Amino acid sequence: MHFFLRAPLALVALSLLVPTAQAQQNTNPPNVSDTTTVGRPVQTAKDPWLYEKSDLVHDDAWKFGRLSNGVRYAVRKNGVPPGQVSVRVRMDVGSLMETDSERGFAHLLEHLSFRGSVHVPDGESKRIWQRLGVTFGSDSNAATTFTSTTYKLDLPMATPAGLDESFKILAGMMSGPEITQKILDSERPVVLAEQREQPGPQVRLQDAMLDLMFAGQLVAQREPIGTVETLTAATPATVQAFHDRWYRPERATIIAIGDVDPALLEQMIVKHFSDWKGTGAAVPSPDFGKPVEGKPVAASIVEPALPVLTTMAIVRPWTVDGDTVIFNQKRMIDLVAIRIINRRLETRARSGGTFIAAGADLSDIARSANITTVQVLPVGDDWEAALRDVRAVIADAQATPPTQAEIDREVAEIESAMKQRINTAPVEAGAKLADDLAEAVDINETVTTPEFSYAIFKGAVDGKMFTPATVLASSKKVFEGTATRAMVNLHTPDPAITTKVASALEANVAANAKRRLVGNVSFDALPKLGLPGKVATREGILPGTGIEKLVFANGVTLLMRQDPSETGKVYVNVRFGNGLAGMSNKALTPAWAGEGALVASGVGKYGQEELDALTGRRQIGADFDVDDDAFTLKAQTTKDDLADQLKLLATKLAAPGWDPNPVTRAKVATLSGYAGLSASPDAVLNRDLERLLHNGDPRWGIPSQATIQATTPASFRKFWEPLLASGPIEVEVFGDMDAEATVKAVAATFGALKPRVASKAPLAPVAFPAHVDKPVTLTHKGQPNQAAAVVAWPTGGGTANGGIAESRKLEVLAAVFRDRLLDQLRSQAGASYSPQVASQWPVGLPAGGKILALGMVPPDKVDFFFTLVRGIAADLVAKPVEADELNRALTPLKQQILRMSSGNMFWMRLVEGGTYDQARIDSVETLAADYSRVTPQDLQGLAMKYLRPDKDWALQVVPEKK
Repeated sequence: MHFFLRAPLALVALSLLVPTAQAQQNTNPPNVSDTTTVGRPVQTAKDPWLYEKSDLVHDDAWKFGRLSNGVRYAVRKNGVPPGQVSVRVRMDVGSLMETDSERGFAHLLEHLSFRGSVHVPDGESKRIWQRLGVTFGSDSNAATTFTSTTYKLDLPMATPAGLDESFKILAGMMSGPEITQKILDSERPVVLAEQREQPGPQVRLQDAMLDLMFAGQLVAQREPIGTVETLTAATPATVQAFHDRWYRPERATIIAIGDVDPALLEQMIVKHFSDWKGTGAAVPSPDFGKPVEGKPVAASIVEPALPVLTTMAIVRPWTVDGDTVIFNQKRMIDLVAIRIINRRLETRARSGGTFIAAGADLSDIARSANITTVQVLPVGDDWEAALRDVRAVIADAQATPPTQAEIDREVAEIESAMKQRINTAPVEAGAKLADDLAEAVDINETVTTPEFSYAIFKGAVDGKMFTPATVLASSKKVFEGTATRAMVNLHTPDPAITTKVASALEANVAANAKRRLVGNVSFDALPKLGLPGKVATREGILPGTGIEKLVFANGVTLLMRQDPSETGKVYVNVRFGNGLAGMSNKALTPAWAGEGALVASGVGKYGQEELDALTGRRQIGADFDVDDDAFTLKAQTTKDDLADQLKLLATKLAAPGWDPNPVTRAKVATLSGYAGLSASPDAVLNRDLERLLHNGDPRWGIPSQATIQATTPASFRKFWEPLLASGPIEVEVFGDMDAEATVKAVAATFGALKPRVASKAPLAPVAFPAHVDKPVTLTHKGQPNQAAAVVAWPTGGGTANGGIAESRKLEVLAAVFRDRLLDQLRSQAGASYSPQVASQWPVGLPAGGKILALGMVPPDKVDFFFTLVRGIAADLVAKPVEADELNRALTPLKQQILRMSSGNMFWMRLVEGGTYDQARIDSVETLAADYSRVTPQDLQGLAMKYLRPDKDWALQVVPEKK
């Protein structure tokens, strides 16, 4: 079974360490037994091919088949989004199949396959798919891993003719890619650019970790990107030999799912893939090896641009040979053990201590090892104390059984997540189901129905498999293995570090038995709101959409859409205040910490721990964002949980908590990684670009270290408390809910708040920087072969004078610009892997919009980038685009909109802010016309208006001189 609750491998953000709040329901899903899990006899037959050696119930929505040449396939009907077909062609070949001289060839071949094949000339597949509505990079893409290469196509509004053409192209890409010297010489620089643009410190840390954790195994030396030396040495003959050896029909799995008859999808697969024959005799996959003893157990790396970080890994052989009921139930016990440990670690990190964050994870890696990973982000540089304290928490979990209450909490959250998955299964996107199946094939597992996944879980619950004794045993087992190894990243060299790390792994630690248990929590214990508010006005808006607008007596407005098309999903968005527009454009403030610390600071007397306990078994949450013209609290919930979801958000505004620990934690975490913001060109852009594009306005960009350092819990509260208490409130509730119950719930929560006064202070202006004759220059401390270049032109903002219609046409202009830049800078010059062009028009601000062209390039190609970009801009000004070029830019854009329009989030985003700005609501009715009626002359007019050489602004980020 593709077990969807498995945790991520690496600690990449603090949020990954927080137990996820999921839905809780009071009744079991339909067609699910409460007692014994009844699977099937273990399948010994080869077909259906996915379920060999498995006793899991088959997901009969999939039809599985096998062609006579060995190609395996699966097809399925799915209408999410309407009209789309998703195709995945998974080749059982990744970097682990490469020899030393072929490193990077699997990924290189992936690139070459998209260029041209026996069926289409070089570059034509991209243009054909654009005409069919495909967006390059999102709808058509591929991924090469250690064990597979998977080609992905999401074909919108698929027709039989479009499917026929697409399957023909895909078949040619697999069986006969065009591997000529010309094409290789054109695409090799693109692959080298992709390698060059990777963040150096992270790559070096990852390489060092692979070397240590998987010492003696292929995976330690087979990064899919390859090496400069092997890629440079590649010839058409050597790449062709790699293709012929591994691109064989018996290594192909084709997955096709979408809003057409599955028989048609099967017909396409049979038609285009049946004649494929392998070249020469088949060769077996190499032995990936197993973790071995006797290798180094400790290592370190010095990367000042990354936080001090300790990673401990316990490695074991990978043993997944059959996806069975009992296998999954045992993994569930392991999962509960890991979750309990992670919750205890998070509780300690929240309350202050030696580590900012820490967490454990259990994963299968590249069919090479099963691994338990523990990552520790210390406070400051004292990694030893942090690791000792984390190991003490783990030691306690191994020495003393958890309480049944701890187990029941984790089990309840897992159960609620599984129930919610059943509820939302009818609206699961076809692309997601295709990806899930491809991943299941990759890790030698299966897929089953959400109902049977739940039945497996219930069988474990009813079979008393989640007990203090069993979880204690798992807590021991998951930290046992062939070897325990650890890697530490430092900021300064330490000659004795290897010895210190080895000693830290062997040191006896006293079990830390401090376990904070949260008492009874209840929504009834939240601070009381006022009496339910009265509805002053209620009206339908935008006929045919089902959207209603309500105004309550206290001034709160509600935009609401009852629409059950997304079963089990209700989206809530609460906008209040003026966002960035209402902040000072001069003062340095603690605004930066709001998104990370404001929700975590609590509600009333409840802090994070209590809120987790309050919401963990239900589909209730809260995310906070600072938008251009409003602050937002948002969540996804369910019909049953909506009333309490609204109560939580309203009480956050009425009675916010001010726990100082989240502010301190956010501060320490941000400062620990601040050096990384100078470590590469893209990091520098992330830190400074938006502020520079707003003429130095401190409301944008990442603040200085001094500003972060100066933030205290007191200053944080002083800044945010009045903002939470003031400004108009607009509530949006869209989705599978009952409209009358929603009105009642909003009346009892936001409608019960005291009237709020809008600020009368003038909003700070927004400015674009003046034209520069020479580019502004910033430097980075990273690799000497990395640079970035930016050209931007000011446009506009707001909704006045047809602003929204103008912004939509500018999106089309940007799409044409982007396609030209991609062809000329990437495909032809090979100077950049993923150049970007975007039009950004802030609807909530009167100015500040821009068209932006950006590329990561070698330092010696910065001037070439500026010349190329300005040349494209000048050509767009000089003459109208050709009809086919407009069609290839516009059709994918229109298809994106059509697909998004089947979801409630799309409509909510269109009208948000509309209760205070009628133009936003009015613009919904012109949406189709604003895009579909764009002409070449329109684009030329926009280019003449905005792409003016006397208005552009340029930036380069180049290596710091040593």
